[in-house]
Amino acid sequence: MTASRDRGGRRGRRPRRGDKPIVRRGTVRLHHDIARRIRHGHPWVFTDAVPRGVRAEAGDLLELVDNDGEFVARALVDGSGAIGLRALERDPSVAIDSAWVAARVRSAVAARARLLTTDSLTSYRLINGEGDGLPAITADRYGDFIVVHLYCEAVGRFRDDLYDALEAELSPRAIYEQRRFKSLAGEAPRAAELVRGAAAPVDMKVQENDLEFIVDVTAPLSTGLFPDLRLGREAIRRWSSGRRVLNLFSYTGAISVYAARGGATEVTAVDVSAKAHAWARRNFAANGFDAEMPEHVVGDVFKVLAKMKDRDRAFDLIALDPPAFGTGGKGKPFSAVQDYGELVAASLELLAPEGLLACASSTHRITPTDFDAAIAEGATTAGIDLRVVERQGLPVDFPVPPGFPEANYLKFAVAARD
Repeated sequence: MTASRDRGGRRGRRPRRGDKPIVRRGTVRLHHDIARRIRHGHPWVFTDAVPRGVRAEAGDLLELVDNDGEFVARALVDGSGAIGLRALERDPSVAIDSAWVAARVRSAVAARARLLTTDSLTSYRLINGEGDGLPAITADRYGDFIVVHLYCEAVGRFRDDLYDALEAELSPRAIYEQRRFKSLAGEAPRAAELVRGAAAPVDMKVQENDLEFIVDVTAPLSTGLFPDLRLGREAIRRWSSGRRVLNLFSYTGAISVYAARGGATEVTAVDVSAKAHAWARRNFAANGFDAEMPEHVVGDVFKVLAKMKDRDRAFDLIALDPPAFGTGGKGKPFSAVQDYGELVAASLELLAPEGLLACASSTHRITPTDFDAAIAEGATTAGIDLRVVERQGLPVDFPVPPGFPEANYLKFAVAARD
């Protein structure tokens, strides 16, 4: 073997052509295809793609390199499930520190100032995770309050810097935190926790276009208004004039309110939760409508549809916005992935000729192709021809990296019956 001396005078094997470069401690070598995907903007390295022998704890920062040892990204160790590493920064000269967090927050806030008309919109997304360069972190604004969602425990290392930056940019009255993950100790996600400022009122109003909605930023899991479906609600309003509207999985009635403002002749809302209907009545009253103007039906959607069919009910516009998973009341558990086609078929039994079916899905587990296939399956089962006449997606405050299709999770389509 030919030997050579290193700078310390020690003898060692001369590197041979084709040898892989030595990867120093604190780095992870990625397979070529994975490195390419990360360079194109995908933020995840799945746990099963992380090379064995990597020694790191959740919250540690590592450098990702390709097969040639070239820098790909700095990444955060997730360590809690299917996602092993989350890419944070693709510029090797940039350090991950408090200034980095502040710069990302500043950029996100500035983008909303450019893209949104916030004088008629006081509920919107401030930080959209990977779309704003802060993986596993989202922040929604509700008037003078901010609700932050953390999707893995490891991003807790940025909490204080994140809240400092939000306070410096926006001076909110309070910041609430929701942890959307199970802790390493197995604890379930907790309700919203006040982390900065003074406690918010249980009910407060926010504005969306010319409408107002009551939200509760202290509530677990949801505040009562989903900013991501804003364009879909606006579409419902445009199509509602002179139509009888059925809103399934109506929750707090945002779609119902938009339909009423759009000139619906009648609105019927179906949800398994009586509390959600009570919230919806308050939203109707907040906008100057009679709180009892809609027909609020408590029950499992499939059972209610069957009863309405027996009574020969018909509607000109039916809106479907089911949760990804639900209890379905006393009926069977509902899974949007498995049951969407059945839901479409059951709904079409009540859709009048020349009526419209508005379908929404907010789970990334259903791809756009699967979404269309479920609508087509339901239409075939019902023996009805449908044509998609409008599509909507995420609004501008939900930016998505082009190399990260999983982030483009929301699907909304309006289909017309002949």
